[in-house]
Amino acid sequence: MTQARIAVIGTGWWSNFTHVPGLLDNPRANLVAVADTNPETLSRCLEAYPGPKGYQDYQEMLEVEILDGIVVATSHASHHEITKDCLLAETHVMLEKPMVLSAIDAYDLVETANSSGLEIIVGHPYHFAPAVLRAREVITSGELGAVQCIKSLFTSACIELYKGTPTHNTSVHPVMGPGKIYSDPIASGGGQGHLQLTHSSALTFFVTNLQPARVAAFMNNFDLQIGLDLVDAITARFKGGAVGTFTSTGNLTEHGQMELNVYCKDGYLLLDALKGSLIIRHFSGKEETMPAQEFEVANPRFATAANLVDVCLGLAPNGSPPPPAVASVELLDAAYRSAAQDGVPVDIQSLLQSLGTS
Repeated sequence: MTQARIAVIGTGWWSNFTHVPGLLDNPRANLVAVADTNPETLSRCLEAYPGPKGYQDYQEMLEVEILDGIVVATSHASHHEITKDCLLAETHVMLEKPMVLSAIDAYDLVETANSSGLEIIVGHPYHFAPAVLRAREVITSGELGAVQCIKSLFTSACIELYKGTPTHNTSVHPVMGPGKIYSDPIASGGGQGHLQLTHSSALTFFVTNLQPARVAAFMNNFDLQIGLDLVDAITARFKGGAVGTFTSTGNLTEHGQMELNVYCKDGYLLLDALKGSLIIRHFSGKEETMPAQEFEVANPRFATAANLVDVCLGLAPNGSPPPPAVASVELLDAAYRSAAQDGVPVDIQSLLQSLGTS
């Protein structure tokens, strides 16, 4: 193959801003089809980006089209069912974040993919950024010794999304919206945690390879409807003994922050993922720095779909594999359960056993 045959399920604002144009501009990709249950959204996508065939029923698309890979960019609550159907149709999948909403669903997708030799590329584009890759290399090599403590922070301007009153310029986004999808706790699974903190938590697990063991959390919606968290404070103990915090708020009016501090036995690193900068300090006195990068380098939003294409063609390995995303799902699943009990800690292993997996 010189081109991978790709489809996109979900033609909302993010697909139309990122995945669809990115695939159409990729010489190694043949975007053959797009699917969406909303006829208006689908029509606007096809009008803005003519060429692919449109389907309102993705199941029909799976039956009709011969596909190598599929981008799934639908509501959070639909991720598990749609992705499993795509895997059973024997296609690689690039699945938008959050991977799924429950730990048991995450394990089910991984098992389904592994049994068929397929890849799930999870939509965390920061995993392709140079500063993040360097941070991962340093930590996983053991250069700074064992991880002892982490501090993960994500802040963003998402409160209008949770209110259902987002403003997006149609000259930038061919499909106006995300509409009210993120103000619906059933479709989105929650607020800041599942929409935004999923970025910083998956980044943390990608860089460190840590796995959560016990989680306690507090959340507050601050006048948003019940089920939509605006601020989150999560404390975790990880397998191996390290501890850390994950903090997030969606109540900003400007560009936010995504920062990760990792403190190890023999040094530490300070990563600013949005700026693409990194400081690595050894207790021996050695120091390494990476200056801030250009925005598109630090925030490579086209990278995940491009990686899907390369995986389909056998040109590259999976650059955003499931394990960090699964750990993020475990963390958030436990965190929402803990917050619902006013911060009572949740043991991950006990949770998995209660859900019928381990």
